[in-house]
Amino acid sequence: MLEIKNLTVSFGENEALKEVSFMVKENETIGVVGESGSGKSLCSLAIMNLLPSAAKVVGGSIFFQGVNSMTTYKGIRGRKIGMIFQEPMTSLNPVFTCGAQILETILSNENVTEKEAKKRTYELLEMVKLPDPKKIFHQYPHELSGGQKQRIMIAAAISCNPALLIADEPTTALDVTVQKEILSLLKDLQTRIGMSVLFITHDLPLVANIATRVLVMKDGKIVERGSVSKVFNEPSHPYTKALLSCKPLLNKRYKKLPTINDFGIDNKFYLEEESPVKRKQRQENIYKNKPILITKDLRVSFPIKKNWLGKVTKEHVAVNNINFQLYQGESLGLIGESGCGKTTIGRTIVNLIKPAQGRVLYQNQNIADFTKEAMFSFRKDVQIIFQDPFASLNPRKRVGEAIQEPIEVYEKERSSNEKKEQVFDLLAKVGLETNDYFKYPHEFSGGQRQRISIARTLAMKPKIIICDESVSALDVSVQAQILNLLNELKEAYHLTFLFISHDLSVVKHFCDRMIVMSKKGVIEEEGETDDLYSNPKSHYTKTLINSIPK
Repeated sequence: MLEIKNLTVSFGENEALKEVSFMVKENETIGVVGESGSGKSLCSLAIMNLLPSAAKVVGGSIFFQGVNSMTTYKGIRGRKIGMIFQEPMTSLNPVFTCGAQILETILSNENVTEKEAKKRTYELLEMVKLPDPKKIFHQYPHELSGGQKQRIMIAAAISCNPALLIADEPTTALDVTVQKEILSLLKDLQTRIGMSVLFITHDLPLVANIATRVLVMKDGKIVERGSVSKVFNEPSHPYTKALLSCKPLLNKRYKKLPTINDFGIDNKFYLEEESPVKRKQRQENIYKNKPILITKDLRVSFPIKKNWLGKVTKEHVAVNNINFQLYQGESLGLIGESGCGKTTIGRTIVNLIKPAQGRVLYQNQNIADFTKEAMFSFRKDVQIIFQDPFASLNPRKRVGEAIQEPIEVYEKERSSNEKKEQVFDLLAKVGLETNDYFKYPHEFSGGQRQRISIARTLAMKPKIIICDESVSALDVSVQAQILNLLNELKEAYHLTFLFISHDLSVVKHFCDRMIVMSKKGVIEEEGETDDLYSNPKSHYTKTLINSIPK
């Protein structure tokens, strides 16, 4: 069906794809894995003839059903080849309803009336298992959850019954349960429509759950290929072995996670497991002291409707009756699906959201009663690292200036040279170079930008750091680097972490205790991480654990 021969794509003198060759057969699912920058997405854009203007195909060919798709893409793109992009929010137009966007795809590629296209749209919304298709047809993208938006993208991609579906990181940053639903949906659609799937991801366990063959890419080349069982059970290339080893394991806990750089040519890397006895002793030392932060009966709601007097008549309760304690030196994991209130709790703790009722106590004092001076000090002690580092950094400011900004606010008496030296020291601590001070955020990779956000957080010398999905969208190797860095900083600075995540394997590796939240905005259960994972009492927790790709 699809045949790519010696495809080479360059950006000026830099070759981003180097003689890539592979085939996709009818009704076959092929997984393409590798880190960011390996050329996975660029390869898919070349197939769709959507390469950026700076990219140039300098060699090779792409044939789809015997036709050179590089020269004749009309009637192929959108109609015979559909594509699901990584980020549905940026792929969907925010000013049009979801139904209108699917409708447009059908009308652009099929010779049908608007009435027929509308009927087909409703059928597609049902096919991708969205609740109440008639309501969702008239809703805008911002009114849907991440998983629902991804289903809209799938509906648009399969609207013309394509022979090939390209799924480019379709489950990145989605909850494990939603992730499992999307994979199940793709398998079901493949059977019903009879299409082939090219599944692009950096998450190897996902590939094992959907693909029959795997291509492993590194630096624009395919370094290994084969069946799922062969690549996963008998990997031959050191890079593949390294990728498989970087993901935190659920049955073991290592002191330090391996990264790609730890694997040399001989592929020898010795992992030291954390002693259960030492872990227990460390936790006993943590919990013998009083908690540093407490939430009591915390309830946060958002208004949906107001009457003409401005009184709220309908509200959405985001979190309800939340009670937990955070101890100095511990890492507390807060997990659950999107919409369960994890981020709301984090933002309420740092006073970015006011609770409807309940209290947040810091060092046994209610933050609602803080004076202006006390709140100024509190904001220094409790810092937050957001999920998207690019969105949280000012694109107009150099990285050094962004890190130095909070120092300017809190340590005005220090000289400019002293502040600058502190920034250089922070950059070194998070594994960046001194000359990175003068660069802008767009000049860094996702993992490097997250390191910059960590450096800016550390500039305040905080006592508590709230990590809000801070590693969810990173490659497994970069994720391992960031988790290792956070653990090192925790020991060096005696930090306390509230670690918000939907990835159980990451939470199990990093956290001492774990709190599981349900979509109702309530705590389902909590406990020591290993105990809770091994013996979950709640049906909801069991569902989350069973949804983890194995």
